[in-house]
Amino acid sequence: MTFYRNAEATGFAFRSSTYSGGNGDNCLECAVGMPGETAVRDSKNPDGPAHRYPAQVFADFARAVGTGVLVRVDS
Repeated sequence: MTFYRNAEATGFAFRSSTYSGGNGDNCLECAVGMPGETAVRDSKNPDGPAHRYPAQVFADFARAVGTGVLVRVDS
């Protein structure tokens, strides 16, 4: 994983999910980086940090969330 202090430093074009509705919810924005990589940032803080993951790792994470294997647990 690569960490960027400023998401704009990645030079990637980030996009939100069509399910986010653009209403400021707690969403991630994703960008395809170099081949085989996905960059992720917080939609509420586009100038903040971004993380870059191998594409397969992010795809596995997204699949786990989408199928309910991974769920949010509030403490």
